[in-house]
Amino acid sequence: MAERLLIRATKGGKTTKIVTLNGKKITKMPSGLEKLPGLNMLDLKNNLISKVCPEISNLTQLTALNLGNNHLEEVPEELKYLKSLKKLHLFGNRIHRFAPGACDGLENLILFNLNNNLLMCLPPEISRLKNLTHLSINYNQLTSIPRELSFLENLSELHLNYNQLICLPEEIKFLQNLQKLLLIRNNIKILPEGLCALLNLRVLDIAGNIVQILPPGFQTLKLREFYCEGNPLLLRHPVKAVQQEDVWSLQEITSRFIMNHLGEKKGFLMQAIECYPQIRNIISQKKECAICGKFFLTIWLECVQFVPPPKKWKISRNLQLIPLRKLVCSYKCFNQHDSNLFGIAQV
Repeated sequence: MAERLLIRATKGGKTTKIVTLNGKKITKMPSGLEKLPGLNMLDLKNNLISKVCPEISNLTQLTALNLGNNHLEEVPEELKYLKSLKKLHLFGNRIHRFAPGACDGLENLILFNLNNNLLMCLPPEISRLKNLTHLSINYNQLTSIPRELSFLENLSELHLNYNQLICLPEEIKFLQNLQKLLLIRNNIKILPEGLCALLNLRVLDIAGNIVQILPPGFQTLKLREFYCEGNPLLLRHPVKAVQQEDVWSLQEITSRFIMNHLGEKKGFLMQAIECYPQIRNIISQKKECAICGKFFLTIWLECVQFVPPPKKWKISRNLQLIPLRKLVCSYKCFNQHDSNLFGIAQV
């Protein structure tokens, strides 16, 4: 049946550029495709196809492939031969994995649609899609995304709505061309500070997550649209901290001394720690106090500062103030804080 339908669809013979066989209830791809090396677009959506035929490897001029709403269970390895492919639609299948090597030859892919599948994770090899600009993986079962996805330096739109994500990698800061990030209905509690480094981000939607507080510097983003409905964002209600004395470990005292003297560029210290990589590793985890500006390591208080959103942002209704995460190095500093900074927890 598939072969007969293909013959009808290829009246132009070997010069055929477009083949559309959507909604024909075919169960396998027509093997006769190998006779159409000049094919540019192949539309096989809304069928019953469970596997990609090996003959597809001959379609080296194919730029668009639509296999949406079929019965595929994996992103097929055969796709790696489609060197000219720019648009790939695999939505509405049963895909729960990538076949080994599936991403190898797709260096020209710019749009990848994996909506409505069963993916629980993405392979690190996703980073091989160097020219990808649009990636959509809505309505899957992703619990995390690999740090390698952050190396797709041309990515401008990332859609991850309706998954089970609990966090984003700090490396997301490398997506410097990202303009739209959609994270609706996940389980995200904390947004990484690296998000604030996305200078070209214009649309951010985190509606329906469990975010309470936003990373410092969030208000400096050049957003045009920010949506956060359904998140338990902290309200401006002061929380008093229990009055305590600061008790620091010897490591904390030493680390603070070293870090703050390094900040003053003391030459003898800078030379000394070059010989101690373990110390360099420890102090690389330093944090900066929102009150005194000095560095500290492990003893800290988490606070929240409420700031108005920039006037240029199109925002969710009733969002009057944005809660930003701030860290304070000691109770002494906390007791000196201004009226716009509130303690929320001790860690």
